[in-house]
Amino acid sequence: MKERRDTYNVNVGGVVIGSSEPVRIQSMTNTPTEDSLATANQIKELTDAGSELVRVTVNNEISAKNIIRIREILYKSNYTVPIIGDFHYNAHTLLSAYPETAAALDKYRLNPGNIGGLNKFDDNFAQIIAIAIKNDKPVRIGGNWGSLSRQYLENTIVNGGKSADYESIIKEGLIDSVLKSAKYAEDLGLQSDKIILSCKVSSVSQLVDVYSEIATKCKYPLHLGLTEAGMGDNAVISSVAAISILLNEGIGDTIRVSLTPDKMGIRTKEVEVCKDILSSLNLKQFKPKVISCPGCGRTSSNYFIDLTKDINKHIDNNMLEWKSKYIGVENINIAVMGCIVNGPGESKHANIGISLPGTNESPSAPVFIDGEKVTTLKGDHIRDDFIKLVEEYISKKYKKVS
Repeated sequence: MKERRDTYNVNVGGVVIGSSEPVRIQSMTNTPTEDSLATANQIKELTDAGSELVRVTVNNEISAKNIIRIREILYKSNYTVPIIGDFHYNAHTLLSAYPETAAALDKYRLNPGNIGGLNKFDDNFAQIIAIAIKNDKPVRIGGNWGSLSRQYLENTIVNGGKSADYESIIKEGLIDSVLKSAKYAEDLGLQSDKIILSCKVSSVSQLVDVYSEIATKCKYPLHLGLTEAGMGDNAVISSVAAISILLNEGIGDTIRVSLTPDKMGIRTKEVEVCKDILSSLNLKQFKPKVISCPGCGRTSSNYFIDLTKDINKHIDNNMLEWKSKYIGVENINIAVMGCIVNGPGESKHANIGISLPGTNESPSAPVFIDGEKVTTLKGDHIRDDFIKLVEEYISKKYKKVS
């Protein structure tokens, strides 16, 4: 993995985004912001799932007013997660009309394509930036290929039809749009360490191209994510591919996986995918990692599958307690292997691992701790005995919270 590109550090409500900090996870509510209780509850769910920043739609007067109420509900429950206002078309009017909301939000998300046409963009944008400066708030200038301004889209039409260079024009337009807007914001007095950029598209290859290009042209932190990934496995795979490629190149400071949910109101899946991305790249581990055998003709028994499920379930059920008691417990690696081929080797590489017997192998399961064989389990209680060994390892290995 390449070293992170050097960026400014941007403080968003106490969470710093930039190359000197970990890659941050962001999510967005899909509740109507007019419903303050539902929105606050979803923010809590997203925060509990691991989101470090949460964005909410601010699209009308009621939603703008409700930011204050949402904040109150969260504070009463001891939730201090930064809240980002997502504005399109009318940010200048809402932020001006509701100064309490402008002060309460931790960041404003602006789309250059939706701030105003050629005759209004400068005035509307300047009004928003003045409010950000007054309230000492950062902004994310987020271009989106689905809402580029008319001046860029006009370049994609040749003789009444789509240009052969449509894709490259769109990508160049996105980059040009956000960089010019950032430069204008600085000219208006917004400090460089108050700006985050994004250039979102829906294609993995195009996203990689756009961010690889813009990363060479600025020091602003970059927010990564496909703008509309879709639903189900295909959406997850596309998001994982795009974000992982860029992070591996040292590009990206905050990420979001935008998934179409199975039903409205359920949003935590996208946070879990973000956590899995960071964990798989060894950028951050959120809970013990279980390395398990995929199975083959040597593993006719389901035991290794059942034990893997049991270990994962045990982790999920105990993680909150472990983290409150032991420092660094999330960094443990556990191996559950199904036969003698890779079992002992993988178990030795893990902090604690078990090598179960495959088909026609000796009915015993050696257990390895930090590379050394410590015992062999047999009989009907291998599951319980191994879980007990995991618990003992955690209690001895990790420093207790004072």
